[in-house]
Amino acid sequence: MRTNLDHRQQNLSGLRNVGILAHVDAGKTTVTERILYLTGTTHKRGEVHDGTTVTDFDSQERDRGITIFAAAVSCDWDGHSINLIDTPGHVDFSDEVERSLRVLDGAVALFDAVAGVEPQSESVWRQADRHGVPRIAFVNKMDRPGADLDAAVASIRERLHVTPLVVQMPIGTEAEFSGVIDLITMRAYVWRDDTFAERVVPEALREQAIRRRRLLEEAVAELHPVALDEFSARSTVSAETLAAALRDLTRSGTGVVVLCGSAYRNRGIEPLLDAVVAYLPSPQEVPPVRGLSDGAVQERVADPTAPFAALVFKVNSTATGRLTYLRVYSGTIRKGETVVDAGAGRTERISRILRVQADQHAEVQQAFAGDIVAVVGPKSARSGATLCAPAAPLVLEPPAVADPVVSVAVEARRSADTDRLASALARLVDEDLSLTVRTDSETGQTLLSGMGELHLEVAVEKVRRAHGLEVGVGRPQVTYRETVARGVSGLVYRHVKQDGGAGQFAQITLDVEPLEVTDSSEVFAFRSVVVGGRVPQEYVRAVEAGCRDALADGPLGGHRVTGVRVTLTDGATHSKDSSELAFRTAGRLGLREALRASAMVLLEPVAEVTATVPEDAMGGVLGDLAARRGRITGTTARPGSMVIVATVPLAELFGYATQLRSRTQGRGTFTTRTTGYAPAPATRSEE
Repeated sequence: MRTNLDHRQQNLSGLRNVGILAHVDAGKTTVTERILYLTGTTHKRGEVHDGTTVTDFDSQERDRGITIFAAAVSCDWDGHSINLIDTPGHVDFSDEVERSLRVLDGAVALFDAVAGVEPQSESVWRQADRHGVPRIAFVNKMDRPGADLDAAVASIRERLHVTPLVVQMPIGTEAEFSGVIDLITMRAYVWRDDTFAERVVPEALREQAIRRRRLLEEAVAELHPVALDEFSARSTVSAETLAAALRDLTRSGTGVVVLCGSAYRNRGIEPLLDAVVAYLPSPQEVPPVRGLSDGAVQERVADPTAPFAALVFKVNSTATGRLTYLRVYSGTIRKGETVVDAGAGRTERISRILRVQADQHAEVQQAFAGDIVAVVGPKSARSGATLCAPAAPLVLEPPAVADPVVSVAVEARRSADTDRLASALARLVDEDLSLTVRTDSETGQTLLSGMGELHLEVAVEKVRRAHGLEVGVGRPQVTYRETVARGVSGLVYRHVKQDGGAGQFAQITLDVEPLEVTDSSEVFAFRSVVVGGRVPQEYVRAVEAGCRDALADGPLGGHRVTGVRVTLTDGATHSKDSSELAFRTAGRLGLREALRASAMVLLEPVAEVTATVPEDAMGGVLGDLAARRGRITGTTARPGSMVIVATVPLAELFGYATQLRSRTQGRGTFTTRTTGYAPAPATRSEE
């Protein structure tokens, strides 16, 4: 199975860009380490608990024992080159996952053989759905007490609503797990210590293997027409047809190939690598990337001879300079060339091109379509920017950036360090767009906002370690929103301004009503039903822009307004004094007046909490969640423990980890994921 290449081949059909996705502590980094070891990229197995892993190279990652920053590595297997990105599993760093998924062609989703699909597993799966990334599944930790492949597969089917296609059967259970039976080739793969052997299927397991192979054939035949024809004609499906059908089903997203193993014990990694090569697509086999060129949609195929186009998906400031991570979608980039940041209209020079191996870099002279590399030279290109050939500009869709939900006030302990802190925070925001920095207009405090308590804790600690600053941090505060509970109709707003020279005149009539929010990006809807040309179209667009300006601060507490539908029903103009500026001002001030006249509701961020606690501590944990305004949505019994799922306001979860450990004598664990916003108690404002 194992092949080491002397040099990296630029054969696109032999390239795989793959991410490792999973819930925190499912074994992503351990799987990555075993892959690097088996492919000969490293000569010693790194361990998370020892702080010796390649991809968790940051000091905070090693101290905390979790992946915080997505790390890219490269390896070779069976004549194929694999670019591998190990992504974080904690919900606070989901933006790192989002940026990685935007540039990947495939992914391996890891699941715990005991826990099955966990909350963050489901979240990253949905993220991959949005990007259309083909996936295969690997059920890890098959050697743990309570490990159950069938139960894990059932949770994949029920919670992710996909068709799992199980291609392996475990040999042995829990501590006796020693190998797998490949149901396609009907061969057994057995691991003992560091040795790996291929054997015939043990006689004691043959009947069960034949039965599971039959189930696989039936499942594939239901989904794939060629397999169905062969199954109908011969009552079986050949290994070749099965493999081809599984490849098609994986790449179309119709089914998910499921494998199993134990990464920690180095069991199951070789078949996983074979599956990555066999089932996940190369850059040539994914749809062409689409972007805008002079306002028109244009496609670029993965062709090294096409015009250069690449997406920046990560920026990292190091002691030796600024690294800009690129996914090259088309063309070829060479050291010393000049490219254009198409969105900003700036030129950037590529002074160095680096092949990335986590925190180690090897300089190369050029990078081709399909490559994932880091470059040195661009001074201002941010995550989401498109770098392209000056003669063929193209703007690619950037990764989505989630709105921050938690803020803390930060200040330098010494007044002499204030400017240094401002510079350090600006560098943080440049690297991570899910962080924002602003100054509170009332208190003058500097507020750092992010995706969660841990996200901000890591960011502040990074400032302390990287810049040697003493930083004071306030208590975390959540980010609120405001929305309309009951709107107003027929509100007339007249904007008249005359101060010498040309004046300003605009009159509009607005209806404001709640908007049923079905998507996190759908926060505002605007339409015009004005007839007879009473408001020209260019002024209608100005009114919409003004209304969007008004959403920045609501009447309850100056929070951003969401979930609002505004209808422009009438208006009036002046032959000389009307302008786009006047109507934009009228839209902004008119909507503010309409919101003050509406019944408004304050929204607070809420999170789904999944707590795993001993049975004897369940009463205390439930009582504590109730005191935090939590709403229990489900409980599940596991051997010796209970899993509690609850929806809790995010503001009530600060310090919850300490409280849970106290109530469970350190035996309880929990995870959270932000699920949206809900009305805060006693916030309705009616006039």
